[in-house]
Amino acid sequence: MTFSSDKLNKVSEIISRYPEGKQKSALLPVLHLAQEEFGGWLDVPVMDYVATLLNIEPIEVYEVASFYSMYNLKPVGKYMFEVCQTGPCMINGSDTIIDYIKQKLNIAVGETTTDGMFTLKTVECLGACGYAPMMQLGKNYREHLTKEKVDAIIEECRAKAN
Repeated sequence: MTFSSDKLNKVSEIISRYPEGKQKSALLPVLHLAQEEFGGWLDVPVMDYVATLLNIEPIEVYEVASFYSMYNLKPVGKYMFEVCQTGPCMINGSDTIIDYIKQKLNIAVGETTTDGMFTLKTVECLGACGYAPMMQLGKNYREHLTKEKVDAIIEECRAKAN
């Protein structure tokens, strides 16, 4: 497994942003590229490959990838519901929304539906407290969630997948 030539060029460009010997600073954006290139998640061989590219120890990659919720360490569905579970969202009912999604999709937090369509994750603050409860779906926020809005989001995703 290797990056495409375009991605390798991008990795080189990212590394060049940092002083000589500080290529570890490129780890976060390179992990994003790796996750995008290799199926939406980071398995051990992918993280080892990133370590090789940056000339760092694999454990340094594992530590970072396992710390941030934006990196997936197991396969995920086509659509990932990342529901905020911090204070303002919880006060406004995100626990109810999380429970509803679990029931509606018949999965637990961290699981993917059997058809591979949906993964449910809980995440820390997404910085949209005024729109609570909310979740991130891809690059978009879905705000002021209700059970009805969750139903509509699920149907929207299913329609896009067909």
